[in-house]
Amino acid sequence: MREVYINKMAAFFPNKPVNNDDIEKVLGMVDGKPSLVKRIVLKSNKIETRYYAIDPDTNETTHSNAQLAAEAIKELSKDFDVDGAELLACGTTTPDQLLPSHALMVHGQTDMKNVEVMSVAGICLSGLSALKYAYTSIKSGEIESAVTTGSENVSASMRGRNFEPEVQAKVDMIRRNKELTFEKDFLRWMLSDGAGAIGVSSKPNDDGISLKIDKIFARSYANELEVCMYSGCEKLKDGTSRGYREYLPQEWLKKSIFAVKQDVKLLNNNILEYTVEKPLIEMLEKNMFNPSEIDWFLPHYSSGYFRDKLYNSIKKVGCDIPQEKWFTNLTTKGNTGSASIYIILEELFNSGKLKKGEKLLCYIPESGRFSTAFMLLEVV
Repeated sequence: MREVYINKMAAFFPNKPVNNDDIEKVLGMVDGKPSLVKRIVLKSNKIETRYYAIDPDTNETTHSNAQLAAEAIKELSKDFDVDGAELLACGTTTPDQLLPSHALMVHGQTDMKNVEVMSVAGICLSGLSALKYAYTSIKSGEIESAVTTGSENVSASMRGRNFEPEVQAKVDMIRRNKELTFEKDFLRWMLSDGAGAIGVSSKPNDDGISLKIDKIFARSYANELEVCMYSGCEKLKDGTSRGYREYLPQEWLKKSIFAVKQDVKLLNNNILEYTVEKPLIEMLEKNMFNPSEIDWFLPHYSSGYFRDKLYNSIKKVGCDIPQEKWFTNLTTKGNTGSASIYIILEELFNSGKLKKGEKLLCYIPESGRFSTAFMLLEVV
């Protein structure tokens, strides 16, 4: 089996960064009123700026999801032989359409040659899963090089105007049940748009650093817990879900069926045990890595609220990586879902801080139905 290397990385963000005071100017207010939970959520998540593929003057979309990914690939092509790639693998939470697949739409936005294309559905893990598909394809000798992407255009579904039919239909219910509002309003202040692209191959760079992929470890706990983050369905009181096809089209609007929602109580009660503690215990029991040898920890956590809680959890299971070894850009780039680990890793990769022989541990949780992944890298 061959070694696999990340050779180059690129990121793309639409438009200018949006600060906390201007979010509702871009996304718009729901029912013409400022959000009741915005200030609370922003204070907790510690995000100061993010990016939206929305024109702040017209409120119209400036980039589709596929276009964001294509722009990241365009940036990547400045330093990586995109034309030589034999595979394009793309992951996203928020494709622009149900059909065709996201990766095919990305391919259609690029100047890439005819290649194998793989789409990975999911939430935060979809970007890393796309990279793992490329990793296994190269490691097995099937191909020599690939381009992978993680991208999100979630702002298109977070605009205030999308929630007007529900508000009009359920004003009294919302006033009585603030949780109904919170599960949808919560994520409007958490999520951002952006894209990352990775060039990966069977050979390290001749000049400059590369990142050798030592291991990508992933686990799903969907067999143990119910849905936590969802879109295109409704979560019922018994914990099961009901897909959009079981509702009438007019109900899609009244219930905001396609809004991204989060069961915040379920998230807080389980995210650390199921995406940090359980997988790390398994990895350490199998001697996959030595925590004392990790030079950089790159966690994709959705909110600054979880930072210290995350640290306590890794210490709890014997994986004490001091916070001075952590690298994240959540504060300035926001939570870009499947693109987050690309965007975090790209900034560090191109910062000049990495040194030969250093080891990196990346952590990517997903709360959709609780799954997680860790990636081990070495600077060469």
